[in-house]
Amino acid sequence: MNTTHHKITLLQAMLASALALLPLPGTIAWAGEQTKLVLQITVDALRGDLPGRFSNALGDGGFRYLMEQGIHYTAAHYQHANTETIVGHTSLATGTVPAAHGMVANVWFDREQDRLVYNIEDHDYHLLTVGADVDAKNEIDPTQRAAKADGRSPNNILSSTFSDEMAIHFAGRSKIFAVSVKDRGAVSLAGHAGKAFWFSKASGEFVTSNYYYHQYPDWVNEWNAREPATAYADKSWTLMHPQAQYLFGDADDRDYETDFPGFGRTFPHAYGKADDKYFTTRLTLSPAGDELTLDFAKTLLISEQLGQDDVPDYLAISFSSTDYVGHLFGASSLETEDNIARLDRTLADLFSFIDKEVGLKHTLIVLSADHGQPEVPGYLQEMSIDNAHYFDTKALDKTPAIMALKKQFGLGEELIEAFNQPYLYLNHELIHAKGLDQAQVEQAVAAELLKFDGVSYAVSSTALRTDNLPDTMMTRSIMHNFHPKRSGDIYLVFEPNVFINDFDGLTVASTHGSPWRHDTFVPVIFAGAGLPAMAVSRPITPYDIAPTLAAYLGVKPPSGSIGMPLPELLKQ
Repeated sequence: MNTTHHKITLLQAMLASALALLPLPGTIAWAGEQTKLVLQITVDALRGDLPGRFSNALGDGGFRYLMEQGIHYTAAHYQHANTETIVGHTSLATGTVPAAHGMVANVWFDREQDRLVYNIEDHDYHLLTVGADVDAKNEIDPTQRAAKADGRSPNNILSSTFSDEMAIHFAGRSKIFAVSVKDRGAVSLAGHAGKAFWFSKASGEFVTSNYYYHQYPDWVNEWNAREPATAYADKSWTLMHPQAQYLFGDADDRDYETDFPGFGRTFPHAYGKADDKYFTTRLTLSPAGDELTLDFAKTLLISEQLGQDDVPDYLAISFSSTDYVGHLFGASSLETEDNIARLDRTLADLFSFIDKEVGLKHTLIVLSADHGQPEVPGYLQEMSIDNAHYFDTKALDKTPAIMALKKQFGLGEELIEAFNQPYLYLNHELIHAKGLDQAQVEQAVAAELLKFDGVSYAVSSTALRTDNLPDTMMTRSIMHNFHPKRSGDIYLVFEPNVFINDFDGLTVASTHGSPWRHDTFVPVIFAGAGLPAMAVSRPITPYDIAPTLAAYLGVKPPSGSIGMPLPELLKQ
C-alpha cells in the first residue's frame, strides 16, 4: 500500500515537472523564429544612475533608445559582496553568485601553488599571438601582472553560462562570440562553448588563445594588419560638447585625480606616439578603447555572418573604458561624463549597424554592468561628507592590536601573509608550525580588525564554513562570495565612505569592490525584438538576466542559476 502510494506520488511529481517545462499560454511572445541574435552588452562600472545623471550629454539612438524604447529595470542590485570585474561578468553569464561559479575575485591566493593567481590564467593554453602577453613593466593593471601564464581559458568558471546552454540546446549550430578590451570580460561571457577575443596592450591587437582556435580566422588577421589602434597616434581625447554643457564642466582639474604619465588630469588627454610604451594603455583609459572594441565587433559580426540563419546566435560586447576612466578620475568628473557621452554615440552606432545587418526586430538586446562605482573621497569631502577617506592596508600587520595578537599566540613573524581586496590571508605555515588552532587565530584577528577605524565587518572563513553568523543582508552577501578553496581567511568590509586607493602599487582615485549600494547598483535594460517600452521599479538582481534569456529562447537555465525569469519579457 505504501509502495503503491509512493509510486503514484512520484509519477505525479514527474508529470508535474514535465508540464512545468511546457510553455504557458501567452508566454515567450517574441522568441523563437523571430530572434536571430542575442546581443549582450556589459558596460564595465556603469553605475545604475549614470546614464540618467548625464542625460544632457546624450544624443538619440544610444542610451535613450534603450531607456525609452526598452524594458528598463531601475532597481537592480547584485547580492554578492565583492563587486569586481570577473565576479560581475561571470555572474551575468551564469545567473548565479560567486559561491557557485567560483570567480570570487580578480585574483585570489592559491594555497596549493602558494601564490596569487589571475582568475582566467591557464598554463595549458597559450596566446596565438607571439608578444601579446602581459608586459609586467608597462602593465598598470596589477591583477593582470599576477598571472604566471600567458594562456587564458574559462576553465576556472565552475558553472555553465547562458551561452553554454545556448550552444547545447541548438546542437552547436549557434555561433557564440564575446569581445572586450579586457580578457576576463570576453572569456567569462563567451563561456566554455563560445569564442573570445580581447585587446592586447602589448601588441595593439585583438587576440585569443589556443583554447578557442589553433590559428586565427583570416578576418582577424586582416583586422589586425590594418593596425586600427595606430589611427589614434598623435591625437588626443577631447570634449565632445562645449564645456559649459556638462554637469562637471567647471571641474576639469582636481588634486585627487590620477595624473597618469603623458595623459594628465585635464582635457585634452594626449594619446602620444604609437611607439610610446603607454600608447595602447592610454587608449584603454579613454573612449578610444570602446571605439576599437566596437570596430572589431562589427567586423566579427559580418565575417562570421551572425544573425543570418534560422538558428539564433550570440554576441557579447563588454565595454571597459567606463571602468578605467572611473578609477583614474572618479564617477563625478568631467572625464566620466564625456566618456558616457561618447559611449552613448558608440552604442548608437552599434544599434544602427545591427539594425542594418540583422534587424533590431530580430535582435534581443540586454545591457547591464558588472558592478557600479563609488565616489572619490575628495569629491565627497567637497560635499561636506567629512568621514570619507582612504584606508592604509599596508599598516594592517604593523598595528599595536595585531602586534599584541602575535605576542599572545607566540608569533614573531608576519602573521598576515597578504591582503588582496577583500580577502586577508593569514600565514598558515606559521600558524601550523606553532601548533595553533586556525579557527581560533582567524576569529581573534577578525575581532581586532573590527576595532580599526574604517572597518565595518571582518568575517572569518571559519564563521562562513560553519554558518555561524547572524542572518543579515551583509552576511548573506559575504556568504554569496564564499568559496572554500578560493576565498581568503578573513573577509574585510570597509565603511561606506572608506576606500582603498592603493591598487597593488598603483595609486588611483577610486576603487570599487564593496557590498555597498554604490557598487552593487547597475542598469538592466532589455530592448529590440519588438519588446514594449516600460520602466520597472520592482527590485531585481542581475542574476535574473541569464535565466530570462534562457526562458525567452526556450533554453534550460545555466547549471548554477539562482535568478528568476523576468515576467515582463515573457508576457504578451
